[in-house]
Amino acid sequence: MTLSLAQMRRNYTLFGLQDEQALDDPLAMFRQWLRQARETEQAPVEANSMMLATVDPQGRPHCRVLLLKGMSDQGFTFFGNYQSDKGRQLAANPHAAMTFFWPGLERQVRIEGQVAQLDPALSDAYFDSRSVASRLGAWASPQSRPLASRAALDQLLAETTKRFVDEPVVRPEHWGGYCLHPERLEFWQGRADRLHDRVDYRLHDGLWRRSRLAP
Repeated sequence: MTLSLAQMRRNYTLFGLQDEQALDDPLAMFRQWLRQARETEQAPVEANSMMLATVDPQGRPHCRVLLLKGMSDQGFTFFGNYQSDKGRQLAANPHAAMTFFWPGLERQVRIEGQVAQLDPALSDAYFDSRSVASRLGAWASPQSRPLASRAALDQLLAETTKRFVDEPVVRPEHWGGYCLHPERLEFWQGRADRLHDRVDYRLHDGLWRRSRLAP
């Protein structure tokens, strides 16, 4: 029997998140959860995949899936085209939100903060680590712009490949990294009967304050 959307549900019973299990440092806790997700999640789930939400100048939200490519005490790093929709939205409003969902662990992490472009040297280093095909794609694709057809994109790639046939594929100025500097993290652990655990961290005057939220 095919279930209706209203009937589709999953009861989360694997773990709990007790107060004594919550670390004082949310970044250390995120690293712990990410490490466990890398050890647990199976393909096609990528443990570093995340949803990134931005807001356009009209106040309308936009969300897409990206890959987290780095993390430090300063924040969470990802890369993309500065001239894409998300790039223009971040330029107009640097506030953004990330969500990670790890179904194998029945966990979710929400992160909110301000985004800034990375130092160009860091973007260069990451770009150089990518495959040549990916580097050519960054040059060829006018990301978020309308295309007449798939053939039009193939033609742009062919022209780009020809352009760089005798020279290194360096990073274009319109492509690079971002760092989201977190101001809030919420750790969600699925529990039975929808009585989930939610532990919330907020940054105040450089210090993290932790609280528990009702599910």
